[in-house]
Amino acid sequence: MVATRQKLTVQPKGGMTLEDAFEQFIQSKTVMNVAGETIKHYRNVFRYFLEFYGAGRLCADVQERTITEYLVHIRQTKPGLATKTVNTYVKGLRAIFYFMMASGWMDEFKITLPRVEETIKETYSDFEVQRLIKKPDTKACSFAEFRNWAMVCYFLATGNRLSTARSLKISDVDLTADEILIRKTKNRKQQIIPMSSELKAVMREYLAYRKGEPDDFLFCNSYGDPLSKDGMEGCIIRYNHSRGVTKTSIHLFRHTFAKNWIMNGGDMFRLQKILGHSTLDMVKNYVEIYGGDLKKDYDRFSSLDQAKASAEPQGRQSLKMRSR
Repeated sequence: MVATRQKLTVQPKGGMTLEDAFEQFIQSKTVMNVAGETIKHYRNVFRYFLEFYGAGRLCADVQERTITEYLVHIRQTKPGLATKTVNTYVKGLRAIFYFMMASGWMDEFKITLPRVEETIKETYSDFEVQRLIKKPDTKACSFAEFRNWAMVCYFLATGNRLSTARSLKISDVDLTADEILIRKTKNRKQQIIPMSSELKAVMREYLAYRKGEPDDFLFCNSYGDPLSKDGMEGCIIRYNHSRGVTKTSIHLFRHTFAKNWIMNGGDMFRLQKILGHSTLDMVKNYVEIYGGDLKKDYDRFSSLDQAKASAEPQGRQSLKMRSR
């Protein structure tokens, strides 16, 4: 018996509801193996839009002015919401609507993000870092405190994201090759990053204290189970507060790593690779936003100051010659 191909029913343009089109968008992202957290974000973004626009509407009803009206609605209902946060939701909505446009269910139009004024990203100060990396007394501290100390050192030495650190296994830390295998990244590309001598010393001591099998998670709870996202964030909050540091964001360790790399003369290309960015755009952004710190050792790099410094001995010598 010859199998017959089932004829697909093509939805006429304008006849697809937003909800049905969105579910097809989610299916396409699922097939593309998009991360579960990203799928969840798309669902939240779409839900917020429907709360404003109403359910049961057709894709064809959405026009460019709809986005403008939605942005006005956000500003009126949530006046304290940062523009950057608004952009995060608009980006998600744009991806959804561009899919609908490409499918022929919605008229094509451009969705422009509100302009964001870049501000200096907050980092941990040198004083705060010194407080956080002071090693606890292994004979008196709990496992949680020693693990949190190791986690803070890890974040400061690698600039890794929380999700990356959560997924690390003991076997990913190679103390012989001084390398760390990064399995989970935002762009889903595995990579190997170098391990500094200081981090190697921390990891060697932590692994001896932690014990465990190669396939066990590197950072776990007291029972050996992996830390959840909220669990890891809570650990850092409590640890930082115990050290007298009010800043508690794990992502600030990433900013601190990038800032110190730049201020110490590290090149942008290696920073891009270590941070796992697909392009140099974010790295260039780091360079720009730390403009206030460019004054550090500025005299050493100023052409005028360098010229003055190199000419000074000769100038003094000529004065001495004239005085004779």
